[in-house]
Amino acid sequence: MSLSMTYREALREALRDALQRDPRVFLMGEDVGRYGGSYAVSLGLLEAFGPERIRDAPLSELGFVGAGIGAALAGMRPIVEIMTVNFSLLALDPLMNTAATLRHMSGGQFSVPLVVRMATGAGRQLAAQHSHSLEGWFAHIPGLKILTPATVEDARGMLWPALLDPDPVLIFEHAQLYNLEGDAGEWATMDISRAKVRRAGSDLTLITYGGSLGKALAAAEVLAGEGIECEVIDLRVLRPLDDATLLASVCKTHRALVVDEGWCSGSLSAEIITRIVEQGFYELDAPPARVCSAEVPIPYPRHLEEAALPQVASIITAAHELCQGKIP
Repeated sequence: MSLSMTYREALREALRDALQRDPRVFLMGEDVGRYGGSYAVSLGLLEAFGPERIRDAPLSELGFVGAGIGAALAGMRPIVEIMTVNFSLLALDPLMNTAATLRHMSGGQFSVPLVVRMATGAGRQLAAQHSHSLEGWFAHIPGLKILTPATVEDARGMLWPALLDPDPVLIFEHAQLYNLEGDAGEWATMDISRAKVRRAGSDLTLITYGGSLGKALAAAEVLAGEGIECEVIDLRVLRPLDDATLLASVCKTHRALVVDEGWCSGSLSAEIITRIVEQGFYELDAPPARVCSAEVPIPYPRHLEEAALPQVASIITAAHELCQGKIP
């Protein structure tokens, strides 16, 4: 039977389930134990599973991500939590040069079954060192799988299949979603290789992920009242991208709009649009468009932060421009 819970609670239940299922699983990171996690995701797990499996780490992402890679190579199933995506850059060397490359460099003899979780995204007035969306950077790296749960169901269901993957999986949790309430769905092994159509439509394909999904759905609701029916696709997996689902939708709507909280230059949105053009150019009735964050470090003042991010109004404006002449 499905349950209603918050995104935070869904993540906690996913952790609890994984720790119960497999004695090789352990959680490691800053403040995950006695403090219960920077976002209260691991609250109560130290008392339930003890310090051997809920391990507080020092303030050294380079160190404890490297330790997680070593543990994975030794047969464990570590879940490493990084407090925020900006701090993950301190661990980019072990993630890119070790975890992502060992299968290739060993000729398939070694795998790194590591899961790394981290908060991403803006909207909480935490300014330029705690607010960026860098998951598109990691999606550039072969050897990594990149997940972006945008719903309570995905928050609960993605962790276990990620742990079953023999290669490193990075899970990006948008920090604006932790209080989101929703249906956790039936407890079952989830497919973590496909995008998902969250709303069917015939006039415009809206492509997004993570914290921007709610904005895209809200914009689609407004646009439907104006006679523009949007098909909203939640990417869910940024690497590997599910080209088939994207192209099937574009072949139906003939227009595409990408909403990406990352910066425009060199972005994931650019990759998605390129793939659509490469594989479906003759299906398009208008050039693909995108709504991204402003090309600035995320500001601290509330009004400037909101102005820098994709919003419902900016998505609606972009959709109007794409659909000119289509709707009477």
